[in-house]
Amino acid sequence: MKFGPVAPMEAEGCVLAHSTKLPGLILKKGHRLTETDCALLSEAGLETIVVARLEAGDLDEDAAAARLGGAAQGAGLYTDAPFTGRMNLFSDIDGVLVIDEAAVTAANRIDPAITFATLANHTRVTPGRMVATAKIIPFAVADDLLGKAETAINGAVHVAPFSARKVGLIATCLPHLKPSTMDKTRRILEDRLRASGSHIAAELRVDHTEEAVAAAISQMKTRGVDLLILFGASAVVDREDVLPAALERAGGDVRHLGMPVDPGNLLMLGDFNAMPVIGAPGCARSPKENGFDWILDRLLAGLAVSTHDITSMGVGGLLMEIGTRPQPRAPKAPSSKPKIAAIILGAGKSSRMGGPNKLLAQLDGKSLIRHAAETACGADLIETVLVTGHLAERVEAEVDDLDLNVTFNPDYADGMAGSIRAGMNALKTDPDAVVILLGDMPRITPEDLNHLIGAYQESSSNLIVTATADGKRGNPVLWDQRFFDALKSLTGDIGARHIIAENPGFVAEVELGDAARLDLDTPQALFAAGGQLPPDDQQ
Repeated sequence: MKFGPVAPMEAEGCVLAHSTKLPGLILKKGHRLTETDCALLSEAGLETIVVARLEAGDLDEDAAAARLGGAAQGAGLYTDAPFTGRMNLFSDIDGVLVIDEAAVTAANRIDPAITFATLANHTRVTPGRMVATAKIIPFAVADDLLGKAETAINGAVHVAPFSARKVGLIATCLPHLKPSTMDKTRRILEDRLRASGSHIAAELRVDHTEEAVAAAISQMKTRGVDLLILFGASAVVDREDVLPAALERAGGDVRHLGMPVDPGNLLMLGDFNAMPVIGAPGCARSPKENGFDWILDRLLAGLAVSTHDITSMGVGGLLMEIGTRPQPRAPKAPSSKPKIAAIILGAGKSSRMGGPNKLLAQLDGKSLIRHAAETACGADLIETVLVTGHLAERVEAEVDDLDLNVTFNPDYADGMAGSIRAGMNALKTDPDAVVILLGDMPRITPEDLNHLIGAYQESSSNLIVTATADGKRGNPVLWDQRFFDALKSLTGDIGARHIIAENPGFVAEVELGDAARLDLDTPQALFAAGGQLPPDDQQ
């Protein structure tokens, strides 16, 4: 390939290096110039233009990117059309991304013009997630170099699909560990298993002793489980501690104890009758990403995990302040009518109201939760989920005649994040995006929700659409499916504000006026809006 300036009338068939504006016309970078283009450039008074001229043996950038990406593509992946020298690869299934790192590195070292980038090896992926991109830097590359790269990278990327497993859970008890904590641990584990179609087939709660745990492990042989997870009431700190000692007492093997991932250091991996056994670290009681996820995902995808694998996890293993983050670089799936669901958060304790459940308070003859539910049911949505918690039966009774699904969040006292997770996990459809509404925002209308949806449709980069009042962000907020995993991993009572802050380039704002920030958290605010507290028998 030859690159440089030429006279316009000598540029026919060449590739334009820089976008050029003409009267009533823009010729974009990468455009293959025609005889007519060259004449227009000359008539515009341009003496030279910078072009790339392909020579014998050269491949243009799109053809080269398509061949490179196609060579790397393995099972469980699909590609988009090459454009401007780039072709992206996407996961077609739920599973774990598997990369031949040496092969990718070898291909990248053949020539600087040839590049191939991926997500981190063994990342959990969902359908539609972008996992890799083949990019040709110049406008063309030599065919023989591209051939070498194809050979090097052949089949280097694939997705190992999850398979449904019957999981056995053994949890140990000590006086300090509340049954409610153990119940929550089980629910969080069930959430982790859901993407693979796996489920907890049997659970045993036993004393935190070597004898009791060993007996429970042996008992699991009769339960038909094919993966065993141990949650100790006390952390495993030594190979002679309760869980590893119990596994060996039952006839199993401890293959590895500890891992260079934080949180997740105190993980145990073993076998019992050819069945994998994970001794979960304490951090696995939280939905936040930790080393337990890395091991569990691989096992659910049928991938072997060795001591060498675990000891190689230190680079990138510092997860202390890192949650699961989306990869919004991939374009939104084209859709003239995207499928949008809604989640109404109605589980809180209304502590600032001083006693009554604010969602049962009356405004304009309706409860606040009724206002929110009717708004969602009146918008252009495929599904609405109401998350209940405090006084769940009374809240549900306010809307039991409406077309929505109700799910109970048993961890509602822990904060908003648990309700968002519960709502996301309760979705029965496969939406392109979800709108999260607060149950105490009675002035939001169906038209407001449709305005958010309209903004989502306007641009492929509008992946988060938030309502504003006089330019200040409020609620509701619409989230593209790219962020669903992040929403499912939230913790605490701060909601998802930090995700918005981390992704400013993908946020669109829709001005809804005062309704977007109307706060009826206190009796004074409720009275000022013209509302009334619920009757004593409904509080």
